[in-house]
Formats: sequence, C-alpha cells, structure tokens
Amino acid sequence: MASPKITVIGLGYLGATHAAAMAELGFEVLGLDVVPEKMRKLEQGQAPMFEPGLEELLRAHVAGVEGSTGRLRFTDSWEEVGAFGDVHFLCVNTPQKHGEFAADMSYVDRAVDSLAPHLHQPALVVGKSTVPVGSAERLAARIAELAPAGDEAELAWNPEFLRESFAVKDTLHPDRIVVGVGGPRGEGLLREVYARPIAEGTPFLVTDFPTAELVKTSANSFLATKISFINAMAEVCEAAGGDVVKLAEAIGHDDRIGRKFLRAGIGFGGGCLPKDIRAFMARAGELGASEALSFLREVDSINMRRRAQMVELARDALGGALLGKRIAVLGATFKPDSDDVRDSPALNVAGQLHLQGAQVTVYDPKGMENARAVFPTLGYADSALDAARGADVVLHLTEWSEFKELDPAGLGDVVATRHILDGRNTLDPALWRKAGWTFRALGRPTL
Repeated sequence: MASPKITVIGLGYLGATHAAAMAELGFEVLGLDVVPEKMRKLEQGQAPMFEPGLEELLRAHVAGVEGSTGRLRFTDSWEEVGAFGDVHFLCVNTPQKHGEFAADMSYVDRAVDSLAPHLHQPALVVGKSTVPVGSAERLAARIAELAPAGDEAELAWNPEFLRESFAVKDTLHPDRIVVGVGGPRGEGLLREVYARPIAEGTPFLVTDFPTAELVKTSANSFLATKISFINAMAEVCEAAGGDVVKLAEAIGHDDRIGRKFLRAGIGFGGGCLPKDIRAFMARAGELGASEALSFLREVDSINMRRRAQMVELARDALGGALLGKRIAVLGATFKPDSDDVRDSPALNVAGQLHLQGAQVTVYDPKGMENARAVFPTLGYADSALDAARGADVVLHLTEWSEFKELDPAGLGDVVATRHILDGRNTLDPALWRKAGWTFRALGRPTL
C-alpha cells in the first residue's frame, strides 16, 4: 500500500518545519502559502526564518536543490493541493484579534474554505493551529458541506507543541502526539504518518475534538503560570532582600515542582504564550467559564509588570533620568537561537526606554533585521562591543550564549560607566563585580 501523500498549508514557523520534517520521514509533500516571497525562498531551499537545523532539512528535500531527495515541492494552487494530498495539514496563523483578547480565526477559515471545494477524493484535513475550543467541530461541518467528497473528507485535530529554536527536533522526535479524531479512519492515517516517532516510543494519545484543542492552550497556560509565579517570587525577593535564583534552585529540587521554567527575569513573550492565554480567557468567557481562568489575568499582569520593572531599574541606575542617556541593549528576540521578535520583552523594554528619551543601541545575533522592521527608530550595532561603546548602562535582555561568554573587562573598556542590569539572571554576578561593574538583576541582592 502506497504511503499517504501530504500537503502543508501555511509555511511559517510551524508549517515550514512540519513540511520539511514530513519529507525527512519519507513522505511526498506539497506545501502552499499565500505569501510569494516566502514561497520563493523555500523553493530555493532557504528557511523564511532562523530556526536551527531547518535550512539543512529543506536543502536535503526541496525539489530542484542539488543533491536533494526532491520529496518537498511548493505551489500556490489550491486545486493542485486538493488533487495531490491524502492528508492536509493546516498550519496557518491564529493571531490575537486587534483590540481584543480573542483569537483571529480568519486565516484558518479562509484556508478551509479554499481547500474543501477541491477535495474530490477521500481526504483527512488535520488542524495543527492553536484554536479556540469548539473550532474543530465547526470546521468539520464546514468541510463536509463544501467538499465534493462529502463525509469522506474528514477532519482531525493534532496540536503542535513546537518550541522555537528546537522545532526540528520537536517535530521529528516529539515528546507526545495528540490527535482529536471523529472516527477510526483519521486515527489510522495519523498512526501511519507518525509511524516512526511512535516506533521510537513517543506516546500517541487519541481524544475527542475539544480535548485535543484544549491540550495546547492548557499546556501554554501552565508554563506561563510557572514563569509568572517565579517572577512574582522575584518581586517578593526584591522587597525582602532575598535571592530568587537561590530560591528557584531550592524549590526546583522538589520533583513535584521541577527546575524548568523557574528562571526569573523580564518574562515571557513570542508568538504563542501571550496571545494563547488571552485567547483562552476570551473563549472561557464565551463558554460561561470565565471564573475558571480568571487567574490567567494575574499571570499576564505579572508578566507585563516585569518589563516595566526593568525600565525602572534602568532609570534608577541612571540616577532617575533617562533623557539623553546612552543605553546598550543586548538581545532583541524573545528567546535565544531564534530571530523571532514578536511580543519580545527585550525589544519592548528597549522601545520603552527609547520613547522616554534614552539613546538606545541594540545588538542581537540573529534578530536585527526583524527588530529594525518593528522599531526602526532604535539604534542598532553589529556586535555587543559596538552596542556598548559609550554606554551609561548595559541591559542584558535575551540570554544568548555569546552574552554569557562576554569578557567583562573587555566590555568595561568601551563603556562610559561599568553598570550592567541582567534581565535574564544568567550572568555571573561575581565575575562582573570582580571586573569593577555595578551589577543588578531582577529579584537578586544588590551585593
């Protein structure tokens, strides 16, 4: 029996990685996106964003790239996608609605409305986007209504659990696979698609539609809560003179709690956690369960407060005034090993400082182009040393490994004042203080 042919609709972080991974697993894959520039890059085997290992995977499989398997092709034709695929993965974006907490489902709805009329043969449409609970049931009915194949065009929901900067590994070797299905055919096809990870021991959980939809948003809500918890403890440590790094280490030894996501700092950002918890709250309200998730408002509030606290820490370091002061910001992306600046705490802090009159110069190993597009009025430098030249204070806001390896003495030679603020609690205070720096960090003692 021939392997199912796969299509991937939407080729951003999720879709481009999923398409390349499916080709790596041996499937014939056809990708579609509505952004021509993105398609042109992918057709040349180039990743449309920085993600470790993705470009190598693309070059190994994109048709037309020398030495590739040719298993991965791209098109802008919905008709071709419908005729080609047995399994269609929906990987389009679900951003936050402008001026609201709710998720914008227009991209998903348009994708379904564009694909379904071209499903003339039995097909499985698999949603991977993060959507409000209840969406799958509505979309399944829409597909059955529009598809010429009728009931033989089924829907399944298979939430993604990708961590940016680990997306390739998380796709090829996931820690779990969750599938919400309406019947045995969908489950069988997805077991075939994920046969290799299942054989490696990855748990395969079969659920109904609502549970599958809830898994991703509840996981992200839990992670956000854990981050905001330790940042709340950092606020208490600041008031009481405690050390949140030591506190986190101590409670992290408890297996029930664990050490992961217990590093206090300027909080979480990116294209998932902030918008996912807000959309979850909005959907709970629509379902009449708003009180169940009211705690997420405080999680969100604590998170945003840490950015403001970093601005105030910088103001204090500069004697109470930001106007005209030179500030070096190390980091623009929301996390290291990524070029993603969406809702980046680092870039948000840099922007706030700039708007309050400071001369801000930013350096990031991978995020400069995207940062410039969001905040063109900030200054940008080609290295950490150049960013710090003449600075009255240095802010460490994204925990890139190259910042951890900076030479405090060398950096001290180019700044105006040896004053550093660690917004990620990953630098060694003793090392910097030994080199004559005044070192401050969120939730840690001043000495």
